[in-house]
Amino acid sequence: MRVFIGLEMPGSVREALVLQQFLLPLQRRVAAEDMHLTLLFCEDLADDLADALHLALSDLQLPGFALSLAGLGLFGGTKPHSAWAGVAPSAPLAALQAAVEAAGRRAGLDLPHRRFMPHVTLGRFSRPDPATLMRLERGVAAGAGFVSDEWHVDEIVLWQSVLTAGGPRYSALARYPFAQHRRPPRDP
Repeated sequence: MRVFIGLEMPGSVREALVLQQFLLPLQRRVAAEDMHLTLLFCEDLADDLADALHLALSDLQLPGFALSLAGLGLFGGTKPHSAWAGVAPSAPLAALQAAVEAAGRRAGLDLPHRRFMPHVTLGRFSRPDPATLMRLERGVAAGAGFVSDEWHVDEIVLWQSVLTAGGPRYSALARYPFAQHRRPPRDP
């Protein structure tokens, strides 16, 4: 089973991303309902490891935090293959991703060591012609000042990813709400 752990975004943020998509010449746009921010991707996961991952994620005690998206970019260097929206710098997001990755390792997942590059994929394309590439680069440069509404992150989601001819389809398998930190009661 192909699974990943990530963050959902509120509708207002997805709407802002859809607008950015239409400003770029993308061959294949990510559907608004499929937009997410991946914290950890697991290739093919056996059932026993999926169960162990579920338990490890259930044990996380994390505080909520505010997050927003900022800027646009392309993956693929001189041969770009996808466009993305970036994330405003966030120490809590980096700590969350590290905690999720550590939970995955405790669950027994053999995870490659990758640098975390938080982003939301907007669309994909294959070998754009020079004119389209120029339009893509101009669109990304014009979107450099893009900033989404801020939202409060208060849970992570474990999704299953099923590859289809029309692209990947995602379904939520489990949700892990963050701990509600309460103040200790005061002495009378």
